[in-house]
Amino acid sequence: MALVQNAPSNVNAVKRQKTVATPSAPSQLLRFEGHLHLRQRLVLATISGRPVRIDKIRLADDEYPGLADYEVSFLRLMEKVTNGSTLEISYTGTSLLYKPGVITGGKISHDCPNSRAIGYFLEPMIALAPFAKVPFHLTLNGITNDNVDICVDTLRTVTLPTLAKFLPTVESQIPLDLKITKRGAPPSGGGQILFQCPAIKSLKAGVTLTDPGLGVKRIRGIAYATRISPQMANRVVDAARSLLSRYIPDVYLYTDVYKGAESGKGPGYGVSLVAETTTSVLYSSECAYQPRKKAVQEMLKEGDEIPGLSLGSGALDTKDAGDADEDELVVGAAAKPPVSTATQDGILGHLQNDYTFPTPEDLGIRAARLLLTEIRKGGCVDSVSQWLAILMLALSPEDVGKVRVGTLTPMAVQYLRDLKQFLGVVFKIAEEPAEDPVDEEGNTRYTSLKGGVVLTCLGTGYVNVNKNVT
Repeated sequence: MALVQNAPSNVNAVKRQKTVATPSAPSQLLRFEGHLHLRQRLVLATISGRPVRIDKIRLADDEYPGLADYEVSFLRLMEKVTNGSTLEISYTGTSLLYKPGVITGGKISHDCPNSRAIGYFLEPMIALAPFAKVPFHLTLNGITNDNVDICVDTLRTVTLPTLAKFLPTVESQIPLDLKITKRGAPPSGGGQILFQCPAIKSLKAGVTLTDPGLGVKRIRGIAYATRISPQMANRVVDAARSLLSRYIPDVYLYTDVYKGAESGKGPGYGVSLVAETTTSVLYSSECAYQPRKKAVQEMLKEGDEIPGLSLGSGALDTKDAGDADEDELVVGAAAKPPVSTATQDGILGHLQNDYTFPTPEDLGIRAARLLLTEIRKGGCVDSVSQWLAILMLALSPEDVGKVRVGTLTPMAVQYLRDLKQFLGVVFKIAEEPAEDPVDEEGNTRYTSLKGGVVLTCLGTGYVNVNKNVT
């Protein structure tokens, strides 16, 4: 079956296709609505050189409309890594106009707010770093591990190796590396990381990632503890190993205990797991400890003020307590939600997504089960790195590239849609080929869950015109 995006028929068509991807091309303004997918659209606008306007950013939120604090911080980071970009934000913060400039790179330092982890800011930078003018030396300060954004351990062990598969072999004194100099647990943070990436001219041509291998050959992981007893990390390791060792025997989990200035500003612990197949395909999972938040019912009974909650008429309802002397107070329908963020839809919705584990053993078992679920999905790219593989295939030289993934994540699906608007790249999506459940020797072969697909596209031939010629 032919690709949806056909190869250019003449030389002029090839030049036009290249021009679409270079930042110096005259471009038309793209318009979007809503705060969702803000980061990826700004990244694609910077790479493609197309200005973008985003309207109706939390327009329905009466108390706190417009951009959140972490989104404003990300916009400031984009200004630091680029030169010549202009950013216009409306008075209410509900709309913004971004005109991209040149990705400069160099030594950059940025303080991330404690409302989001460092992974929220580092993910887009990993996609922009290879196309900078000079190599990246990015220092980020803030929370390193939480249960909302991807942790820095997963970015170091899974996302960066995925990016390395698309980078050409260049002689550079700057390696592709991520160093964790300080750990920072929520809610106080205090962590620090150093991200380094060389600048390249173009990506590899015709990258094909379709062989997931014969199965997982080893599992590695790291359990950390900051300003808390080292026994917490040991208990997490024992619980996770007890479950994973029943899958394969080659399981080795490290413990990393931070003390003093390197331990951040608050106590915390967590674990990051990585499974590697026979063809070096990586699957990951992670879990982090979060302090248990006081329930709404407890706060109402004790008379404490609920942050961001305005109690008006109908906010408190009474429920008959039967033989009890006092009626029980419950939150009524008229109670207004707290500050709206990308991951919170009110106090009750936030409590339902509160990943608090009673014991370290529960956290270790949870992380191990998430890893086994990720392995079961199959594919040649981990779920957290699907978007990166899709973007690199679209920016690769003019050759056919393929990648086999498990179940597409919502972020990857939206990336496919945005790539069509920014770069004009259309992917062919086909079901992954059926596998024989029995091998040649008659043994039962491991098969992944149904729902995996093979993504195929023709690269746009993106060339980094910003890189200095040496």
